[in-house]
Amino acid sequence: MPLRTDAFDYELPPELVAERPLAERSGSRMMVVNRKAGTIEHRQFVEFADFLTPGDLVVLNDTRVVAARYFSNDGAIELVRVDKAGERLWQCLVRPGKKMRPGRQIQVGGSTGTVVGVLDDGSRMIEWDVAVDEEAHGHLALPHYMNRDDDVADRERYQTVFAREEGAIAAPTAGLHFTPGMLEKVAHEFLTLHVGVGTFRPVKAEVVSEHAMHSERYVLSERTAQAIGAAQRVVAVGTTVTRVLEHLAREAAGGRLEAARGETDIFIYPPYEFRAIGGLLTNFHLPKSTLLMLVSAFAGRELVLEAYAQAVREKYRFFSYGDCMLLL
Repeated sequence: MPLRTDAFDYELPPELVAERPLAERSGSRMMVVNRKAGTIEHRQFVEFADFLTPGDLVVLNDTRVVAARYFSNDGAIELVRVDKAGERLWQCLVRPGKKMRPGRQIQVGGSTGTVVGVLDDGSRMIEWDVAVDEEAHGHLALPHYMNRDDDVADRERYQTVFAREEGAIAAPTAGLHFTPGMLEKVAHEFLTLHVGVGTFRPVKAEVVSEHAMHSERYVLSERTAQAIGAAQRVVAVGTTVTRVLEHLAREAAGGRLEAARGETDIFIYPPYEFRAIGGLLTNFHLPKSTLLMLVSAFAGRELVLEAYAQAVREKYRFFSYGDCMLLL
């Protein structure tokens, strides 16, 4: 029987969507799901280190979110830059698309862009006469469910405290809970995966296996690869870290990860045999999303949906600025 997308649906009251962050990064609640015992606990993120054991390695994504959202000077056109082929050549999602046919021009600040191509996915290649002043005109492309534009506070809070490699459109949100003090309590290393706009694209296929997964760029350093090889258990912070490590584990000779860079379009959904991670810290995800499918593959769909039902009853905060879940 084909696995259907609606098997990963759940009811979420809109008031539980976190539109803004808490005052303190580490102030979130943390649901703890024990996969083997099938138990669910309601704890606080500040207790995260208490659930780790000697030999555990926490792996985090150090990508840095860039200002990817732009508006034309007249406010008629919105651009979301999904890739940068050069300082003056951008691949963008545009809205409304019907106004941005080949040859159409757009002004952003003192720069004039021309649509020089339309790609198969509907995105546009835009060539600028002079580089756009990104500092003056760029905005963070906050997820649509926040129902607001970015503000000054988001410039700091929609980045992890360890963000350093520029290139993401969206934040690796499980990492937003960490403070420098929390990091000091756990053995940890970093990898980089630049989160793309595909993270927010809904699964439109009725059958899960028919969904076309987006591709994202990653880097795994030699240092992190060696630390993973020496660890007794890897606890991934976020689905982005999970995707990189599982992608590389499928290709690893002898099961040992090596330093690498490239792109991954791995799509993890039940049933799936995890080869790289033994624990996962993640936020709560959208209904019928590829991220919820990944979490369900790790802990079992029934247990995960029961956890989500409890999260709704207990009024957890959902999505990017929301609470988190630790699955062990």
